[in-house]
Amino acid sequence: MITPALPLPHERSAPADASITAWALAARGGDSAAVDHFVRALHRDVVRYVAHLCADPQAVDDLAQDTFLRALGSLHRFEGRSSARTWLLAIARRAVADSIRRTAVRPRPADLPDWEPVAELAQPRGLPGFDDGVALRELLAGLPDERREAFVLTQLLGLPYAEAAALSNCPVGTVRSRVARARATLLALLAAAEEPDPALAAA
Repeated sequence: MITPALPLPHERSAPADASITAWALAARGGDSAAVDHFVRALHRDVVRYVAHLCADPQAVDDLAQDTFLRALGSLHRFEGRSSARTWLLAIARRAVADSIRRTAVRPRPADLPDWEPVAELAQPRGLPGFDDGVALRELLAGLPDERREAFVLTQLLGLPYAEAAALSNCPVGTVRSRVARARATLLALLAAAEEPDPALAAA
């Protein structure tokens, strides 16, 4: 049996991040076209990130919207010292944390029928090793929170380890360790998913 390879990190080109940061700086100055470019460039990353952090799939769209509202309201304070992507994902992380705190105080009933479209939106396309009914989101859900976040940031969203470490408030070595352990766990889960069901084999 050949175990499927885990996806390699999606490389982000420096020019792409530089363009996004330039759009953020131009948006800060009131350029409406730059605002549109900035939001379009990072919307998918924000949705995917909050989908993996958030326990409530129905809240993903609201959290993404909240993230961009917070970011656009704070653009006057953005000076480009970090990439706009890292700055925005830090805001998304705070939005999720605030949402979790609010839910803990006032839990609300969840309506479940609409979770699949949100999960599909957050699911990356064309990654090797996750076909045959093995959904990446289901495997990631089995990881501890810190390892899942490190994996999502570096392997799915393509952030450099240093930026992921700054976003997660931990050393770079810790992020590397979390990613390595996450990959090992995911490989084991993929291998287990490929094992034939003994009951079916005996039938």
